[in-house]
Amino acid sequence: MEHKIVIELNDATVFQGHNLILSDVDIKIAKGEFWYLIGQTGSGKSSLLKTLYGEIALEKGAGKIADFDLSTLKPKDIPFLRRKLGIVFQDFQLLTDRSVYENLRFVLKATGWKSENDIKTRISEVLEQVGLATKDFKMPHELSGGEQQRVVIARALLNHPEIILADEPTGNLDPKVSDDIMSLLIQISKNGTAILMATHDYRIIQKFPGKILKCEAGVVHEADSVSHF
Repeated sequence: MEHKIVIELNDATVFQGHNLILSDVDIKIAKGEFWYLIGQTGSGKSSLLKTLYGEIALEKGAGKIADFDLSTLKPKDIPFLRRKLGIVFQDFQLLTDRSVYENLRFVLKATGWKSENDIKTRISEVLEQVGLATKDFKMPHELSGGEQQRVVIARALLNHPEIILADEPTGNLDPKVSDDIMSLLIQISKNGTAILMATHDYRIIQKFPGKILKCEAGVVHEADSVSHF
């Protein structure tokens, strides 16, 4: 049985302002697949991710993500698109003045959840999933870097996303903690959520093999293995 395609770009061109960043981009990612996005700093990895989550408009070519057409995406559609995506950044972006529970509750309230009972149940499910079931009362500064990143992943999972876009999610973490986060992300993809993860940590790619997209010289191509770096 073919898995549903959740990200597709055809002949897409990515601009940042007036600067051409990537051209002729063709990508197809199915439900539950795990892809790495690699390339040197400035090669267009972040611009490609921003195009996928609606921060940069797709002005040329065709693109769909989570059933949204990127070429006709209006600003008012972007919050709805982002409800179907989980986004994980390197720098956590947690609300530092609120507990873990309140960080997650804030996102659910902002995305239309009304029942406090449903909110409580969903928060407890995602914290269980990321191994933080007992940490809901903690403030972000009371958590280690790895634990904070787990909260970010829990936040990304709240609305049952079809896709998680992760931009250097292990960039600030030491190797042991990075491995724990990778194991968690791979488990999430096995449960059916597609993951596209930008990284420059080749140790991780060797340890946790996945499919690879490489940004290089203004284009994106599939690389067979780590030997293509």
